[in-house]
Amino acid sequence: MTFVLSMACALLAALSYGTASVMQAAAARRTGTRPNLDALLLVRLARQVPYLAGLALDLVGFASSVVALRNLPLFVVQSAVAGSVGVTAITAALAFGFSLRRYETVALVVLVAGFALLAVSAQPEHATTLSRHGRWLLVAGIGLVVIVGYVSARRHERAASVGLAIGAGLSWAGTGIAARVLHVPTPLWHVIIDPVAIVLAVYGVLGTLLFATALQRGSVTAAAALVFSVETVVPSGIGLAFLGDHARPHFLTAALAGVVASVGASITLARRSEPLPPRIAADTGVRRQTR
Repeated sequence: MTFVLSMACALLAALSYGTASVMQAAAARRTGTRPNLDALLLVRLARQVPYLAGLALDLVGFASSVVALRNLPLFVVQSAVAGSVGVTAITAALAFGFSLRRYETVALVVLVAGFALLAVSAQPEHATTLSRHGRWLLVAGIGLVVIVGYVSARRHERAASVGLAIGAGLSWAGTGIAARVLHVPTPLWHVIIDPVAIVLAVYGVLGTLLFATALQRGSVTAAAALVFSVETVVPSGIGLAFLGDHARPHFLTAALAGVVASVGASITLARRSEPLPPRIAADTGVRRQTR
């Protein structure tokens, strides 16, 4: 029963994140862009109902992923979250008025197949305790994310969107790792002074800011695909190498195939570049693309 609940939560996280990305993109594209990383962007976006609704879905997705991570390896949950780019692709097609190409439809089918492989190969288990050095590395990762975001925001057109999406992916990779190793204290309120919980919150805010900025600069599907690909590969590798994550006996090949299918399909969908509204295209220097 615990396994079924965890898998259901992973699927709910994918649906929530995928829909939220499109809602946030719609709001971000109506907000003026700045040449550098704008720390007040989230404040301006908070005035828009679609963005707030997207954040609410993000919270649902985050809570669901945390529940899933209590019992499932990082490579399973993060790969399922990567599958949310499929939800983003379908929702963006409806919201922005374009149709999916044949290869994109095939990629969506591969995403579903990849998730199915992960479901049958997952081994329910709790993560090992993170060492002191591991905690410091988790903290140091915040600096790396800030540098990637700052440098990327100063670039133009697609390069900026790509760099910002990678930075957001690294940041949310940090939240996934922190959520996996977080031990819920007793009493519960002690969580607000837990270093891992604090790091998790910082990663979450940074990821939200970088992703919102990436959505201003380019394609929502491409940005989401890059975010979720990085968010899958990095923590999955760390979980397998250092946190005691592993697949069911004799199912390692299926697990690897599931990860490859999920990430590969996400990268394929990253080729999508839906047309930007004329004002946004002019503001960001991105040319409108026709299909």
